Amino acid sequence: KVLGDSSSSLLLSLLLAQLHLLASAFPAQPRRIQTDFDKLTNQTRHLLKLTQDLLKDPVFGTEVDHHRFKSLPAISSRVSDLSSLEFKPTLSQLYADLKSFEHHFEWLNRTRKQQHSSVPKLTDMISHIKSLIHSLQRQMTRAEASRIPVPSPSLPPNLAFHWEVVQSSQELLQRFRLFCDWASRVFLTLKSRLPA
Repeated sequence: KVLGDSSSSLLLSLLLAQLHLLASAFPAQPRRIQTDFDKLTNQTRHLLKLTQDLLKDPVFGTEVDHHRFKSLPAISSRVSDLSSLEFKPTLSQLYADLKSFEHHFEWLNRTRKQQHSSVPKLTDMISHIKSLIHSLQRQMTRAEASRIPVPSPSLPPNLAFHWEVVQSSQELLQRFRLFCDWASRVFLTLKSRLPA
């Protein structure tokens, strides 16, 4: 009789311990997602800083008045639009936009090498873009956000002259600077809507 009671007590104690472990594990999930969004924001801000530093290069001393890249994402949203963002579609759109910039920067980096241009190297920038895309993909998988098909970029014809490479680089970096500034605000806004 005593043996049966002690076995039941032991079993009950083990069950209660398991329930306590399960209950304490679930609140950590929202914190993990918030930490992941902090990482996305920091990665985007780092890319913004990289872009700003590249644009300080003396080779980019003149104003760019051309629009060579027809397929680059257009940032038409205003700061006031942040309040109306939807979680999953926004993640999907940021992913598509980043993939588009990745394709454009890879093309420009190949062109820069072929021209032996003095335009700053873009390999570090491309590596950080890929890293941000990877982090964003994890969030999309967790949120079950769909991937928007990314069309092949509409790229300028072959750049025959050094100044064409310079102007294309400058335009692409300026557009990416705007995108990074916007994306970092978006990640902060989406994080603020996560459960505490």
